[in-house]
Amino acid sequence: MIQSKAIITMNVILLKYSKIFLCFALLWPLVSSATQLPSTVDAIRPSIVAIGTVMPTRSPKAQFMGTGFVVGDGRHIITNHHVVPEILNHARMEALAIFEGHGKQVKAHKAKVIATDEVHDLALLSITDEPLPALKLDDTPSVREGELYAFTGFPIGMVLGLHPVTHRGIVSAITPIVIPALNARRLEVKHIRRMQDPFNVFQLDATAYPGNSGSPLYTIDTGRVVGVVNSVLVKSTKESALTNPTGISYAIPVKYVKQLMDKIK
Repeated sequence: MIQSKAIITMNVILLKYSKIFLCFALLWPLVSSATQLPSTVDAIRPSIVAIGTVMPTRSPKAQFMGTGFVVGDGRHIITNHHVVPEILNHARMEALAIFEGHGKQVKAHKAKVIATDEVHDLALLSITDEPLPALKLDDTPSVREGELYAFTGFPIGMVLGLHPVTHRGIVSAITPIVIPALNARRLEVKHIRRMQDPFNVFQLDATAYPGNSGSPLYTIDTGRVVGVVNSVLVKSTKESALTNPTGISYAIPVKYVKQLMDKIK
């Protein structure tokens, strides 16, 4: 009888500690990401740049368009195609530029577009100045639904200085960029074009703002880029039928960045 009571007591203790271990195992990824993210943000921040234009006769001289990030040899920048202005006022010496630095210590570098991918809303820019720290692209991206990622950019532009802002969230779905309209009359040319050549995008449960366009979506532990944040291109297709667009954000997979960069090799 005494032995059986001892066995029961031991089983109760083991059950108690197994529950504690299970809870710890479930919470560990969240704890780990919370401790790793600050170091990753510190590492990637110098590679995050603002995209805009400069004009000597304008006030203010700099105008913000969106976010970008440095890749490759440090003289190339990835951003969204829609971020890059279609027309520059050359008569007034307006020029495309990227802005790097922190706070009010901002340095402008004149840039030029060297390759574009309008289908995936990507643009590759170049500068001729000294190279900047570059981010690594994920060589074997295997993004899964439910995984936690972060993105860093300028949701409110340079109004308060060059202070990049970081958001994090899970990939809530890997979804086609376009879904068939319930009513054919709602189809527009851009919908039809994308339905002919559909591709998947990452749907995020973190909120991105217009200034975040071109921000890198990266792994929390390594800072390797798995996607490029984009709202304009995707939302204009997926959410065009909604009266009140959702706060869902999207990212273009990094494999299309690699394809764009291969064009200049």
